[in-house]
Amino acid sequence: MSETKVLFNPLEPGFADDPYPAYRRMREIDPVHQHPFGFWILTEYQDVAALLRAGLSVDDRLVSGGQVRAQYDQLDTDDMNVLNLCMLDVDPPDHTRLRTLVTKVFTPRSVAALEPEVTRLVDVSLDRIEDAGRADLVEELAFQLPFTMISRMLGMPPHDHVRIRELSATIVRSLEAVSDQEVLRAINDAGVEITSLIRQLVAWKRANPGEDLLTALIAAENDGDKLSDDEIVAQVALLYMAGHETTANLISNSAVALLRNPDQLALLRERPEIAGNAIEELLRYDSPVQQARRVTTKPYSVRGKEIPAGTFVLACLASANRDRRFWGPDADELRLDRANARRHVSFGAGPHHCLGSSLARLEGRVVIQRLVSRFPKLEFDGEVKWNGRINLRGPAMIPIAV
Repeated sequence: MSETKVLFNPLEPGFADDPYPAYRRMREIDPVHQHPFGFWILTEYQDVAALLRAGLSVDDRLVSGGQVRAQYDQLDTDDMNVLNLCMLDVDPPDHTRLRTLVTKVFTPRSVAALEPEVTRLVDVSLDRIEDAGRADLVEELAFQLPFTMISRMLGMPPHDHVRIRELSATIVRSLEAVSDQEVLRAINDAGVEITSLIRQLVAWKRANPGEDLLTALIAAENDGDKLSDDEIVAQVALLYMAGHETTANLISNSAVALLRNPDQLALLRERPEIAGNAIEELLRYDSPVQQARRVTTKPYSVRGKEIPAGTFVLACLASANRDRRFWGPDADELRLDRANARRHVSFGAGPHHCLGSSLARLEGRVVIQRLVSRFPKLEFDGEVKWNGRINLRGPAMIPIAV
């Protein structure tokens, strides 16, 4: 098909490295349209924000047809269905029940209490980087910090974090439209393995309870209701994957953005008090999660177009965060002191607003503050390599010198 027919084509050259010209093209030509694969795409801020708050479903089983339905059917296995019990993939009342139970052990206050430990871990990584003089920022810091923090919060015993990282990277491909049969098989295989690994970790924790998040999840109760074993496995898998994949992207994307915008890097060094707002702007400028999805349960109207019931709808968060109609003519520019930066949609909105947003903000802020203040000569030491993903897009490697 020609480019004019397929406005959203993540296989086009350069998309993985910089999708924002393609998003701008969609906003300009057809901000609400149906893809040849059958799903619909929304790209402007107001439409995306409204969709996220509209109370639509997140249950892919309700999709009536198209490539997304075919993909779901091929991922309809026992282990993938267990993973789909996470709160990200279920509607009320199950979503309400799960979120209520998990929220009890994931409060903003408890997250704020983690700042000293986050700071210590960041400084340990920065010490290693300083001693070496150069490093891959993704490997040495962006991945290590959130993975270590979520493991400690859950109270996990020592385990093969490299393997869980590999499995997680495969499973999150299910968040994209996939037609490659080999990739679909790899996703299913990864689901089998990670489910087995997490069951073993949960069993260990039942025998070795502690003052930690996983023990609290096992014991969490709301009006006599507890999580089932499968639901615990699903929430732990979600916390692991969402807890490190997305924050690793936030840290990495932020570092790249600052190094590519030296005036803003200088501004942050001159005005360290804006670090909190800077993280909001960095979240807006290059969202660690590029898209969110909803499924219509009845016809949904937007811009005079009616999306039928049973349709998979892609809300392009990253595009909405660069929409000039909302952000103004400088939407494609990084401005760490942007007054309304916090209105980004990078954490979603509505009932499925990201539960871990407080932790991600904390980790991102501490990393950026300490990285830029510690290394006044921080610079690239080679070419940034991107992970090639459509949704959880971020650098796979950031060579830096200090």
